[in-house]
Amino acid sequence: MSHCEKCGNEYDKAFEVTMAGKKHIFDSFECAIATLAPTCKHCGCRIVGHGVEASGTIYCCAHCARESGSQSIRDRDA
Repeated sequence: MSHCEKCGNEYDKAFEVTMAGKKHIFDSFECAIATLAPTCKHCGCRIVGHGVEASGTIYCCAHCARESGSQSIRDRDA
């Protein structure tokens, strides 16, 4: 059995994620997200979906990007 690198749980159904060439072991998607998902630079939430990028900074949505000064970012065409 493997140990989750986030919570330390020993679990027979743990899985491996390779990110940027580094292997990680988790027992749940929750632990994987809490460890690997990027954080929105405006509100601090974990970005589980695509998010948006403005000037090299990742945000969870266009609203957060605009609140941080990137006025040209839109979620979708209106």
